[in-house]
Amino acid sequence: MVVNAKQSGPFDVEAFLANVDGGRAILTYQPDEPVYSQGDPADAVFYVREGRCKVVVLSEQGKEAVVAIHGTGEFFGEGSLNGHSLRLSTVAAITECEIMRIEKQAMVRVLHDQPKFSERFMHHLLTRNARVEADLVDQLFNSSEKRLARLLLLMANFGKEATPDPVLARISQTTLAEMIGTTRSRVSFFMNKFRKMGFIEYNGHLRVNRSLLNVVLRDEPEVELDSENGG
Repeated sequence: MVVNAKQSGPFDVEAFLANVDGGRAILTYQPDEPVYSQGDPADAVFYVREGRCKVVVLSEQGKEAVVAIHGTGEFFGEGSLNGHSLRLSTVAAITECEIMRIEKQAMVRVLHDQPKFSERFMHHLLTRNARVEADLVDQLFNSSEKRLARLLLLMANFGKEATPDPVLARISQTTLAEMIGTTRSRVSFFMNKFRKMGFIEYNGHLRVNRSLLNVVLRDEPEVELDSENGG
């Protein structure tokens, strides 16, 4: 059952979820605090009301990899709806986060009963799938400089219908390196290069300028000047 299910104008996911009858809770997390851990029961879907969190996968050999970052207005944990009984990854806060936890049964109920919400959630899944495919192409064919530029632009919401948010909360260079499959020293090299060229500004917080698109759109071969090997 949903209170006030009828909507006028564009569908407001936040307002809708605030009125779901039962099966939800609003939780806060501090930086580095886990929302759930790999191997935990997969019994809920989560919606980020505010903040950013990262998805980390741990291999059998103990190696960690950051495979995604979720921000305000995004869902995660939807694998619980697809027959997964256990979490396949760990999700932890990067910044202070406010996250809504929606129990699996409640999520299934509103998806079944509320077509507008189902349509919006399907759009989320399709967008996520397209992002995963684009990330794979990016990893296979682009240099680490372009991968970093693309990641920063995505995190600043460039290319989305909503107004871009050019200021990013503090995120470690180690996390950025894990996201694009390179080393922290290479990320440091390129961040300094981007700053000198006016593509980004950072002093406690990171500001991403639209001119950073020039790195992503550039087609000529790039010479990476640091001493390490690899892409």
